[in-house]
Amino acid sequence: MGVEISVLLPAYNEAENLVEVVPAICDELARLDRTHEVVVVDDGSTDATPAVVAELRASHPAVRYVRLRRNFGKSAALSVGFTRIQGEVVVLMDADGQDDPTEIPTLLAALEGGLDQVTGSRAGHRNDRFIKRNTSKVYNGVTARVTGVSGRDFNSGFKAMKRPVTDSLEMYGELHRYIPVLAQWAGFRVGEVPVRHHPRLHGSTKFGRARFWRGFLDLFTVKFLTTYTSRPFHLFGGIGVIFGAIGSALLGWMAFSKATGHDIGTRPALQIGVLLVVVAVQLITLGLIAELIIHTRRARGPEDFADEP
Repeated sequence: MGVEISVLLPAYNEAENLVEVVPAICDELARLDRTHEVVVVDDGSTDATPAVVAELRASHPAVRYVRLRRNFGKSAALSVGFTRIQGEVVVLMDADGQDDPTEIPTLLAALEGGLDQVTGSRAGHRNDRFIKRNTSKVYNGVTARVTGVSGRDFNSGFKAMKRPVTDSLEMYGELHRYIPVLAQWAGFRVGEVPVRHHPRLHGSTKFGRARFWRGFLDLFTVKFLTTYTSRPFHLFGGIGVIFGAIGSALLGWMAFSKATGHDIGTRPALQIGVLLVVVAVQLITLGLIAELIIHTRRARGPEDFADEP
């Protein structure tokens, strides 16, 4: 019989926490009486993570270990993990002990209820610093508004999904934050369920201002991927048309001024109008070239989003 549940645990310098977190996960999965594995992806840790996981594997046969040569980031760690897991259902958890293993059945129940991907929402009671809580509120609000995907806790690392969802995901940068958005774009049913959230067991958070801004920049990437991948001319051409219209209006005004005897050689409006028209031509040309690239390479078609009956 194959593996039914895979718990994927990316970890970076979390040796102290893994000692407690991994056994707790294994105990909960054993209670479910379903075949399982716990895959720890060591994202280039410089602490005692390798030794700790070696001890854990000796006492917990379901634990597997993948080590990256250096710290690549959480999205890269998940991407590698997705290629190594065997389960039909995949549960993502953070290694800091804040996610409660006893909530795994809650996530699994949501999948059995019809969802393809579910996020454990900490929105009700989150045990984090004030700054982290409030920056996440801003991030979640902006993400929901920009992408059109409803949700209050996109950034939660506690998620569960069916295997076809993981097979559709390409993780890089900070895209792990946008798994629900990418899953819904691929045609899967996504949702959230409230879960308990605990304070970090040991060590310090890896969250920082740089990650916050990188996440927002990747929001533009996600918006582009989910909206304009198959029609880039709609974006570049649309912006080009707007710039061209403004530039043409300014040049028309300058032409009228010239015709009525005014000197326009040093007028800023003339320079701005010419610049906008030139930029408009470049954007429209870029959009057309992007469309040609899309059509000369194999784009993802409807067959990539179809499930076998």
